[in-house]
Amino acid sequence: MKKFNYILLCVLLLVANGLTAQTPKGSVLIKNATVLTVTQGTLEETDVLVQDGLIKKIGKDLSAPKNVESIDATGKFLMPGIIDAHSHLALDVVNEATAPITAQVSMADVINPFDVGIYRALAGGTTIAHGLHGSANAIGGQSITMKYRYGTHDPEDIIMKEAPRTIKFALGENPTRVHGRGKNLQPRTRMGVEAVIRNGFAEAIQYKKQWETYNASKDKKNNTITPPEYNLKLETLADILDGEIIIHCHSYRADEIYMLINVCRDFGVDKLVFTHVNEGFKVAPELAKYTMGASVFSDWWAYKFEVYYSTAYNAAILMENDVITSINSDSGELIRHLYHEAAKTQRYGGLTDEQALSLITINPAKQLGIDDLVGSIEEGKQADLVIFDNHPLSVYAIPQMTFVDGVKYFDINDDEDDQRLKVSPTQMVEPVYLQAEDERCMHGVELFTEEAANFTHTH
Repeated sequence: MKKFNYILLCVLLLVANGLTAQTPKGSVLIKNATVLTVTQGTLEETDVLVQDGLIKKIGKDLSAPKNVESIDATGKFLMPGIIDAHSHLALDVVNEATAPITAQVSMADVINPFDVGIYRALAGGTTIAHGLHGSANAIGGQSITMKYRYGTHDPEDIIMKEAPRTIKFALGENPTRVHGRGKNLQPRTRMGVEAVIRNGFAEAIQYKKQWETYNASKDKKNNTITPPEYNLKLETLADILDGEIIIHCHSYRADEIYMLINVCRDFGVDKLVFTHVNEGFKVAPELAKYTMGASVFSDWWAYKFEVYYSTAYNAAILMENDVITSINSDSGELIRHLYHEAAKTQRYGGLTDEQALSLITINPAKQLGIDDLVGSIEEGKQADLVIFDNHPLSVYAIPQMTFVDGVKYFDINDDEDDQRLKVSPTQMVEPVYLQAEDERCMHGVELFTEEAANFTHTH
């Protein structure tokens, strides 16, 4: 009996410890840096005090509290952690490509905290990324905002729990190829994509009405009404209609961008962000008026027919038309130097330093609904910070240290040759995937298309 009680006590202690465990929060004093606040100008030779994961004080001649590390950043530049609004890094699976609408699945279920790409992103100053479902579906799965707390074995520690819910939509060739040509299902055409989305929203409205009718009658005397069948896909679509989920939509052509704007207006949906948006410059006023912005590539296009027409001035044109604009990676390689991608807008568009930096900090934070927490260096915000040896928009800039919630996750002086958390004794090289196109959004759907299947089988 005593042995049983002892075991029970141990179990209860483990459970209690798990319930009270929190993600790490750090304290540090960074002194004498050139602080690029993004929202409040540049502060020369300024100190930033971080306590318990938050920016406590910004000023000169600050003193470090007892047991708080002090870092001399004289001659260096301090900026907010870089935020990537479109990534597929640290996700074991990207596409649930089995139906035109798969809103019932969630990327939170497939986070891989062991992905060494997280560390490489931190080495490039990226502290937060939006892990998106792929673009095989007109309405894909729910996405996840991740804080790159590398070193944990628990996927829950990667999730930024304060972030609003998001979901992936996709227009154009991807859903039509996967479902239309690949499986002879709607959508086969661009107008079919619109029909799928409209039908999904209309079905969700009917689902909501069924539950409203049931809830209004269930407590009445002599009531015999039965509840509707629970449907997670329709629950998710209903939450979109209720404004609880932000849409992030894969898009290229201006006509389709405007199409989805009109669909969302018809259904009263205003939480909408377009991603890729290569022809966004053609509908910049509409994007500014009706959406939460556009997340674009700096100079990446022409990798398939519908992306043939674009311009490196896209981001600058959108910014000048008051569109909330960000630059994303959609790439495990590009995420390591998004500061270079932002700098290209100064060559193509002449953006100021603060405008260019906003593309990878406060603007993606706005698109993810987390700008009250991160995206700029302000007192009270979460301490996601990066120290550079040169101005981050310089081609010579190299990140020196990266902090998430005040905890240092990257230090160039402590950078070991192999930073993998989980090493396979048989894996000699990283896996190489044959893809239907040079786009991570479509990873995992090669065999749904005849052309890609032939490519895969013959190479």
